[in-house]
Amino acid sequence: MPYINVSTSAKVNDKDKLLEEISILISSLTKKSKKFVMAKIDDNCLMHFDDLTPVCFLEIKSIGSINPSEMAKPISNFIYEKMGIPIDRIYISFQDVPASLWAWNGRTFG
Repeated sequence: MPYINVSTSAKVNDKDKLLEEISILISSLTKKSKKFVMAKIDDNCLMHFDDLTPVCFLEIKSIGSINPSEMAKPISNFIYEKMGIPIDRIYISFQDVPASLWAWNGRTFG
């Protein structure tokens, strides 16, 4: 925790690099250690958003430290800079998960 899931219709050539960089960004925005950020990417997905031009959907989950109004712009800018997807073709879903509903290392956080 935190967790970021990136789904995009674009092809990502260097997935390892993108995952590393987005993990650093999410760590910075949530002020949580990068060693606890889990990141996933599904690229080259068939996605439709008015048409078939490249789009991106991001799901961000964390126990606290979620501030959508402050996080949306830097995350959108990151996706645009790294993947070339315009920010009006990006959706982001934020979820603040209760500690009692998130487990790691065999136990919940709360």
